[in-house]
Amino acid sequence: MVRSKVAVLRTTPETVLEDYYRLMNLADYQKVLAKDADTALKINISWHFFYPGSSTVPWQLEGVIRTLLKDGYQKDLVHGCHNRTVVIDAHLGERENKQIHVIEAHGLRNIHLYEGDEWISIRDAVGDLVDQFLCLNEVYPDGFSIPKRFIGENIIHLPTVKTHVFTTTTGAMKNALGGLLNEWRHWTHPVIHETLVDLLMIQKKIHRGVFAVMDGTFAGDGPGPRCMSPYGKNVILASADQVAIDAVAAKMMGFDPLNDLKYVRLAHERGLGCGDPSEIEIVGDEDLAHENWHFVGPFKDLTFAARMQHRIYWGNLKKLVEWSLKTWLAPWSYIASVLYHDMFWYPHIGNERVQEALKSKWGRLFHNWENVQPDEKGWPDVGHEPPGLIRKTGQLLWMAVKILVTCIIEAPEVAARKRKRARHQDSTGLGSE
Repeated sequence: MVRSKVAVLRTTPETVLEDYYRLMNLADYQKVLAKDADTALKINISWHFFYPGSSTVPWQLEGVIRTLLKDGYQKDLVHGCHNRTVVIDAHLGERENKQIHVIEAHGLRNIHLYEGDEWISIRDAVGDLVDQFLCLNEVYPDGFSIPKRFIGENIIHLPTVKTHVFTTTTGAMKNALGGLLNEWRHWTHPVIHETLVDLLMIQKKIHRGVFAVMDGTFAGDGPGPRCMSPYGKNVILASADQVAIDAVAAKMMGFDPLNDLKYVRLAHERGLGCGDPSEIEIVGDEDLAHENWHFVGPFKDLTFAARMQHRIYWGNLKKLVEWSLKTWLAPWSYIASVLYHDMFWYPHIGNERVQEALKSKWGRLFHNWENVQPDEKGWPDVGHEPPGLIRKTGQLLWMAVKILVTCIIEAPEVAARKRKRARHQDSTGLGSE
């Protein structure tokens, strides 16, 4: 039996590109990812605004792309990959998090899965594997679809090291949620741990290779994936085992993967990967993997929004409210999320934390990304820290208003009603001239 392997390295801005190259090769990524297959770089955008530790950072994406190209992967077979979330604007997010800068600098394709790509029935995609699902058949009794382009592709997940109010921690396994499920992903929240296991089974069936590269240069503790306290940890991880990399990252944060993370335990028990750190081979900086950061986790100081989500999905509001999230009334929850996170929390609390993080070397590298040049190893000069607030409260609030409008217009329930009206017009001839 081949032992699961996770590569762990400490890094700096001066060496981060060299470190990512070493990291991925320590984790034997070339044994997993076929060079003649399309390779999707599954970018994580947990917030359209930049927030340290929340989303894929540009040096993570840059390091992975440079490694692939250096090792002979063809540029025209590598592409950025985004999903859409009802409360996250992916197009704004890729600009604000400077991911699109990296993709365009390398001349790669940039694919948004909900914008013209064909989706295929899950049973047509994976066959009888559907019968082994832990929960998705109950969540979606009429079935669901996945992107057809994923079948036969490699995928590299690009998560960050952070905690999460639904799953305690989040990483490689949860990064598949947005790409694989349709627009009603929130239906899975009551059974989110089982959902992640089902999605891992799907990935193992449809992809040529699955790999994860996790950035912990900033790591987030608290009610993630957004309203966290960011810490500079200078760590990067990589593995072909999605369960193992999540387990190692969780252990470094201070959690017991098999006891504290149900999704890791369920996947481990089903042989989908190794969730027991004592059985995982650590390569690179082995001592670093045994650090304990003593993160308090997401539940000690929940935000108002997180407390309400817990009450709706698992608490005393479940019978009263949860049903509405599967009807045309669901956009109320999207509006509430934008009002709280984008109009209140980020401008009044998050913006100060961002400003503090931008004083660090990693923050300065992010802030000056377009104006500083790397050498072969990394960025010897990360530029100066910003002299003042990057965005003032008024500007953030105006951006949030536009996000709110987009959220309402593109809500899946609104889109479904439009499709229903269009089908009715076609069937009655009212839509023809």
